[in-house]
Amino acid sequence: MSRVRLYLFLLVGVLGLVGCGQDRSTSAPAASSADTTKSATASGAADTTDAEARVLVLGNSIAAGSGVSSREAFPARLQQKVDSLGWDVQVQNAGVSGETTAGGLQRIGWVLQRPVDVLVLELGGNDGLRGIDPGVTRKNLRGIIDTTLSTYPEARVLLTGMQVPPNLGQEYARQFRQVYPAVAEAYDRVTLIPFLLNDIAGSDSLMQDDGIHPTAAGHRLIANEIWTDLRPLLEERRPQDPA
Repeated sequence: MSRVRLYLFLLVGVLGLVGCGQDRSTSAPAASSADTTKSATASGAADTTDAEARVLVLGNSIAAGSGVSSREAFPARLQQKVDSLGWDVQVQNAGVSGETTAGGLQRIGWVLQRPVDVLVLELGGNDGLRGIDPGVTRKNLRGIIDTTLSTYPEARVLLTGMQVPPNLGQEYARQFRQVYPAVAEAYDRVTLIPFLLNDIAGSDSLMQDDGIHPTAAGHRLIANEIWTDLRPLLEERRPQDPA
């Protein structure tokens, strides 16, 4: 059995726990300013406004680093990568545990108050856990991207895909899986990472006991995966050396 398939079946067990007592509506309350501020500084990056480039990670508990230290979560790993190159880049971690795409859409305007060069959009997993209509998820993701690109037309977006277990219904799983490619294909400035957990799903050493959240080692691999697409985008924005 592939690691991805094993991950999806492990997710089923957690689904029963997550679903109990949770609102299964298609919207979620916006995070408070205090919560957003706390998560936005979780990567350990300096809170500066004059960096040459800024990367915003808008995500859920994976980006927030649930179960690991803030310095081990993938946004902090990305900050470490740019720091090791001596680049003047700030990675802002705006991950909030439990966030849905509706919640992200509600707070995207707030987190765009400072310039953004690259948006890493890591949302949708909780939509799948709640059985939200994939059409609603698609609409919310597009709303987040539209708001970002209308505010900063030169920005680029890295959209990280997610999958749901087939036990929610083969048709639902198929529709959900198609959300991310469909959204990415609608934009010239969006790059798709098909499945964020592709290299780590189902691994005992790379996933925590809940079968959903990565370990510190798993976050390192996620950062490497994102870095493959993020580095070229940042290089495009670096000042050119004089001839």
